[in-house]
Amino acid sequence: MKLLHRQQIESILATIDPLAAIETGFVQYSQGKVIVPPVGELLLDKGEMHVKYGYVKGDDFYVIKLASGFYQNHELDLPSSNGVMLLFSQKTGQLVCILLDEGHLTDIRTAIAGAISAKYLAPKRVSAIGIIGTGIQAKLQPQYLKTITDCRHILVWGRNAKKLTIYQQKMQQQGFTVTISDSITELTDKANLIVTTTPSTEPLLKAAYIKPGTHITAVGSDTAYKQELASEILLIADLVVADSISQCLKRGEIYQAITNRQLEITQVLELGNIINDGIGRTHEEQITVADLTGVAIQDIKIAEAIYLAAENNCSMKFKGLNKNYS
Repeated sequence: MKLLHRQQIESILATIDPLAAIETGFVQYSQGKVIVPPVGELLLDKGEMHVKYGYVKGDDFYVIKLASGFYQNHELDLPSSNGVMLLFSQKTGQLVCILLDEGHLTDIRTAIAGAISAKYLAPKRVSAIGIIGTGIQAKLQPQYLKTITDCRHILVWGRNAKKLTIYQQKMQQQGFTVTISDSITELTDKANLIVTTTPSTEPLLKAAYIKPGTHITAVGSDTAYKQELASEILLIADLVVADSISQCLKRGEIYQAITNRQLEITQVLELGNIINDGIGRTHEEQITVADLTGVAIQDIKIAEAIYLAAENNCSMKFKGLNKNYS
């Protein structure tokens, strides 16, 4: 049984690109090749913990992932997210690898899903990337969007002036130009690729704010009580895409819109089918929305990729030792 700590996981991540594996995973999921039970959820006074798990039929492993979000941790100078991934053999049930990633892999696979969504749904010419929020996903989403668009201009909106200034400084170090927006309407007026990254329980974006040609990736609303988009946005959207239709019936922006009778589930497409067909946005004036609630297939693919890379690296080291001492 292998044990990988966060520092080791980050080192391995620097040598691989899990985007293609996760993209393939979404397709397998939509084709019915993946078993993913309903999300386990524990809501506490100070935070929440999710359990996501599943396997790809015929693969070698299954994965159980625990991930938490405690959104007041900044007051204690602690990260808001934490977690662990467990990789088991499908053949024997034995625990193969513990990935003590402290929630980092959940953050990375979420950012990758945002990039995949933008690949198929964002306009060809991105005038600016609009970021709602200043947390982990606010930082990671633009970094992974670098592989999708050459736009390096961020407009950011948040409630905390100090966090906005820190965000601006950090993202400028990553090669972006960053403008702090005084209002959400200023952001939506200038940005046509918008990512919402907050744990808000009340809509931040209104339908009247959204201009034709805008793509929105919503990643903050992953429970039944969170909501970043007014349901009317999904009503006016030309294309609404779920990472998992079955999951979005119970949580996220699609759940809210259906509950508010602003959307029918028959109007929703699944991301894996969009990828498989190779057809997302069909013209530049469309309004598109991707509702990413986080699916276990993402955890399966990234955990497997890290483990296999670690095994390969270990094997190469042993080969090197044999060579050196032969």
